[in-house]
Amino acid sequence: MIGTRIEGLVDAMTLEEQVSLLSGRDFWSLPAIERLGIGSLRVTDGPNGARGGGSLIGGVRSAAFPVGIALGATWDPDLVSEIGAALADEAKAKGAHVLLAPTVNLHRTQTNGRNFECYSEDPVLSAELAVGYIEGLQGQGIAATVKHFVGNESEIQRTTISSEIHERTLRELYLVPFEAAVKRAGAWAVMTSYNRLGGTYTSEHPWLLTEVLRGDWGFDGVVMSDWFGSHSTAPTMLAGLDLEMPGPARDRGHRLVAAVEAGEVAAKVVRERALNVLRLMARTGALDDHRPREERAEDRPEHRALIRRAGAEGMVLLASDGTLPLREPASVAVIGPNAKVAQIMGGGSAQLNAHYRVSPWDGLAAALGKERLTHAHGCDNAKFQPVLPGPLRMEIFANRALSGEPVAVEEMPEAQGFWFGTLNGGASASDFSARITGRFTAPRSGTWTVGLRAAGLARVRIDGREVAEAWESWTRGTTFFEEGNDEVLGEAVLEADRTYEIEILFATRPSESLGFSALAVGLGLPSGDAEIDEAVEAARRAEVAVVCVGRDASWDTEGADLPGIALPGRQAELIEAVAAANPRTVVVLQTGGPVEMPWLPRVAAVLQAWYPGQEAGNAIADVLLGRAEPGGRLPQTFPARMEDGATFSQDREVYPGLDGRVRYEEGVFIGYRHHDRVGTPPLFPFGHGLSYTTFAMADLAVAEDGGEVRVAVTATNTGARAGSEVVQIYVTPAPAPVPRPARELKGFAKVRLSPGESRRVEIALPARAFARFDAERREWVMEAGTYGIEVGRSAADLPLSGEWMARTARRWAP
Repeated sequence: MIGTRIEGLVDAMTLEEQVSLLSGRDFWSLPAIERLGIGSLRVTDGPNGARGGGSLIGGVRSAAFPVGIALGATWDPDLVSEIGAALADEAKAKGAHVLLAPTVNLHRTQTNGRNFECYSEDPVLSAELAVGYIEGLQGQGIAATVKHFVGNESEIQRTTISSEIHERTLRELYLVPFEAAVKRAGAWAVMTSYNRLGGTYTSEHPWLLTEVLRGDWGFDGVVMSDWFGSHSTAPTMLAGLDLEMPGPARDRGHRLVAAVEAGEVAAKVVRERALNVLRLMARTGALDDHRPREERAEDRPEHRALIRRAGAEGMVLLASDGTLPLREPASVAVIGPNAKVAQIMGGGSAQLNAHYRVSPWDGLAAALGKERLTHAHGCDNAKFQPVLPGPLRMEIFANRALSGEPVAVEEMPEAQGFWFGTLNGGASASDFSARITGRFTAPRSGTWTVGLRAAGLARVRIDGREVAEAWESWTRGTTFFEEGNDEVLGEAVLEADRTYEIEILFATRPSESLGFSALAVGLGLPSGDAEIDEAVEAARRAEVAVVCVGRDASWDTEGADLPGIALPGRQAELIEAVAAANPRTVVVLQTGGPVEMPWLPRVAAVLQAWYPGQEAGNAIADVLLGRAEPGGRLPQTFPARMEDGATFSQDREVYPGLDGRVRYEEGVFIGYRHHDRVGTPPLFPFGHGLSYTTFAMADLAVAEDGGEVRVAVTATNTGARAGSEVVQIYVTPAPAPVPRPARELKGFAKVRLSPGESRRVEIALPARAFARFDAERREWVMEAGTYGIEVGRSAADLPLSGEWMARTARRWAP
């Protein structure tokens, strides 16, 4: 029925109308074709919420769900499917038909700024969670957009760098989640990455988009570019890119019409691309949706409960001497830079304006009462200075010279903005200037630090004196998706309770790759020894110290990789000092990936909480107090040192890249595969996570059944309270002519058991679980021979082992 209707519609269109569907009308939507009764397709950013059509800053409020790595740590596709269904509700509330999610790139390095947004270092775990997410989302009529296809495992020079990846590595690792999303979950859309693959932009890569995606996998949905990630007319059309985003058209529109008329692009190719877009519109109901976009802030109780439950399910108890769970402590010192600040999400296009934010302090205060708690900040951990609070007055000029009368005047809640499209008063976000003024009353005396970041030109004055400048000296850095300068720092001596006049001048400049302008001005008073001393004293007086440390969205963010995996600032020093004062010190980590832990032997427990969404503090309190189990298992290996990672190399082309190339020299040996290969034990292995109860696994059975290998094991809760365990199955290879990992995750199941309860867990492994990819022959190969089956609770804790014999070799096409 859909096919007949859209075939009729596409053939009733003029060439210009077909072309109009192949690029955005604006940042978030496609044009309607009123003559044929065709509505407008609308999209919104994900994956940990649905922001809507507003800016990355502010806008209509939305529910903030746990980030990708936190969902990866749940090892629970059913839970992730629930979240997908809830996100469909969120997308509908924002008037959207398409959610730009999930992100399924792998954790190649420990320092990728966007690891927080991705599920795992392992392709099988990522694939299973992606399938759950997509089925939940698309089951409610909202399209998933699987991203970023492919080779976007770093944020360094991501819009231009070429990822050099061998086809075997692609097929066995990086393509696996995308393949499952298409073949098993039936994803309706795929987004290309910014980077090049083997020298060719993925948005114009025929092998990737046509041969693999549509040919090998049978994809029939829409392939869209990442925002501003399309760079040509004919090459993208011929390669298989359906949709250039955002709009208005840059390389499509009249240029595409001219390319057809010149014979560079056949009319049938335009028809095929338009047909794909119409199919997506039919699947999502956009074909007949003529309503104006309405965005609602729906704070649903059921979503609150789901976010809180999912947050606890993803938290990983890394280490504990029995201090956790806390049993009605009389006094708790809540310490650290993340104690009273709710770190709920990473940075970049995944960020949104949450309905609310619950900090660890808030969660513990609600659970125990404030009278049992004391607080100490301890030290700072932010990458940038705290954003200057408003209200501020912004005068907008429709030129870059701050000349004439302002075309609009508006209030800013704080000194940061992110602008695209058309501003109030009709000024273009790519060609305007602004004068921003306000007042600041210093709460304390001291030498304050002024921080200035801009995707544009800017300067800051306090009482008429210039204190920071990025105008004449502006140089491109890593902020604002590599469109802004690195933060410029200045100083201002301020007196307590005195009010100062603030003036910020801003003007746009030509963008490097992405079409927007942005500004952030911060003002902070750095902490020092006195704050650490205060934390030590608070810990000494308390029964237990909970130290809330980690990173924030300025570190874990799209657009920039991390400089390393040490805790920023003086946080390690803070932990050491607090632990020396109180042996019952519990460290709550909030990061988007691993950190070095030289202080580990001196603390009582470590809980990795990730960025668990708007209910962060409540979920953290639930786990600390034993009201919920720490249900998570590591989706990424935690090395003891950054130098132990797979991509740490003296060859900069391996990482972070050199001369426009990043070479995936390690091949299939990332994460736990790398540690097994080189024999370096990790700090915490892939799959690791402790529980508040104990489990046993026994009675392993391996049997062949109809072309599958069935692995069965009995899991038993041997402890005194209910809990969950993840049964993990790894396959060791038969002899092969190429190096293969010592073991690879090929199946898993999360089981919840009452005290004393046992359950038989059975997992079927297809032939693909035993195969490698032969790039020369372009086919999958399963050698004849004996394969090992290892079962346990992490890549380094596999107490059960068996084997399966493949009596004959097999080969098959991708």
